[in-house]
Amino acid sequence: MPSSKAFLAEYGAFVQASVDACIEIDGRLNGARDESLFVMHDVGAGGDRSFGFDLEAERIAVKHLSRFGTICSEESGSIGEGECRIVLDPLDGSDNFLSGFPFYGVSIALVEGEKTRVGLVCDLASKRCFLRTPDRHVTFPLYARTLETPVIRNPHAKVGLFEKARHRPDGARALVERGWKFRTPGAVALSFAHAHYVKYVLFFGTMRPYDMQAALYLCGDLHHYVDDAVAIVAQERGTFETLLEIFELPKERP
Repeated sequence: MPSSKAFLAEYGAFVQASVDACIEIDGRLNGARDESLFVMHDVGAGGDRSFGFDLEAERIAVKHLSRFGTICSEESGSIGEGECRIVLDPLDGSDNFLSGFPFYGVSIALVEGEKTRVGLVCDLASKRCFLRTPDRHVTFPLYARTLETPVIRNPHAKVGLFEKARHRPDGARALVERGWKFRTPGAVALSFAHAHYVKYVLFFGTMRPYDMQAALYLCGDLHHYVDDAVAIVAQERGTFETLLEIFELPKERP
């Protein structure tokens, strides 16, 4: 999909800087043996203890993105200043990375006023990015951005993704009783970035912008229900309405 002049003028530089940040983070963390990266630090702005690799990923992202506005990071909170906000999770799925489970990445959103204008989620394990702006929704290999292709729905999806399923064991049991398969991969932004390829994505818990800002923007064209403790996304209307019924949620979006 060729880039439009408007896209290049308004958001192209930010997207390229975001991709460059992801590439540098990947290079720093891939096969990391530096023990300082695995030292646990204080509780970050998002409420979790930060590891050295979280802070290193944040440092790299700030270096690339700070010129575009104020960065709101899961680790250090507000960094710098500017009219735009960059909502950042430097390493979504930190526990997965620590455990060697290949589902972790970077989440970046550019917010102007109250509107998200760019959402980029990079899966560092598969080296694949998911990008949405006002005029495009594409995916591309991290190291070959010119090979971008449109994100399209997968009509053959059989499984859903259920983040924080432990918070709703009753709902998990109801899904199992219906024969609806799901996985709980443990990286919220990445799960929602894959929403067009799976049957549904569920999240129950504290709704933190670091996890959700870019992720929900990426799947805004799907059926969705979002409040301060729930996010449900589904490709098909019937699936979506069944999920609302299972979890006893109103059919009118809040």
